[in-house]
Amino acid sequence: MRISFGDKVFQSFNYVVLILIACSSLFPLVHLIALSISSSAAIETGKVNLWPVGFNLDTFNLLVKGTPLVKSFLNSVEITVVGVALCMASTILAAYPLSRPQFYARRFFTLMMIFTMIFTGGVIPTFLVIQGLGLVNSYWALWLSSLVSTYNMLILRTYFENIPSEIDDAARMDGCGETRLLLRIILPVSMPVLATLTLFYGVAFWNVFMSMLIYINDTDKHNLTVLVQQMIQSQSVLQQSMMVQPDEQVHVVEEGIKAAGVLVMIAPMLLVYPFLQRYFVKGVMLGSVKG
Repeated sequence: MRISFGDKVFQSFNYVVLILIACSSLFPLVHLIALSISSSAAIETGKVNLWPVGFNLDTFNLLVKGTPLVKSFLNSVEITVVGVALCMASTILAAYPLSRPQFYARRFFTLMMIFTMIFTGGVIPTFLVIQGLGLVNSYWALWLSSLVSTYNMLILRTYFENIPSEIDDAARMDGCGETRLLLRIILPVSMPVLATLTLFYGVAFWNVFMSMLIYINDTDKHNLTVLVQQMIQSQSVLQQSMMVQPDEQVHVVEEGIKAAGVLVMIAPMLLVYPFLQRYFVKGVMLGSVKG
């Protein structure tokens, strides 16, 4: 098909606009990296833009020694790994029966779950329930309060419904039960949507903030998100991070420490996303509502 001159101009304009948008999106991240690995003198004089000036890692060294960064990072990893595992298992176990046409009253249960997307109990009733269960100051308060996302469940249920029924019939003719059918047939062909939902849950648990402040009172159990927020807003945390041994005294500025903390917080998601990105669009589209 021949492309007209007007179409070429339009496509070129689109490419230019998209490149500009991409550059504007990358600029804060690149500037953050440059701040975190530049010298304090360069940061104070405003010489750091896109490229680091006076390369050094003193900020990261001070951040590790002067703040509970490692502990908070491990807490975030524990919250994310266990939370994603529990949520994915619960979402699969909820979506699979609701996708089977032979499941009795599946429409009723689906509507009841959709109802929770419109009306919720609110923060105070939820906190009273968590407190009544004795889960305050426990990570189970975070995991159980967000065990199944109705939105994610609907995506997965619709994907399961789109799997040809002939696959189920062939498996049952070979003597395959429901459990084996789910584990050996359904889940392997559903990897795109499973990877997408894993990313959804992973980002949500890694960035959990408000629930952490509401349910977790022990500061030793706080995650990386809370620590970085305290570093940005609390001067006392920054001053504490600068109190190192005299023989290790280095000159750092607050902007460098804040940039390093934010970079450590977002780095894991940036590293994981490229491996799941190829599943992202495909998983959401295949799990969308039938047209």
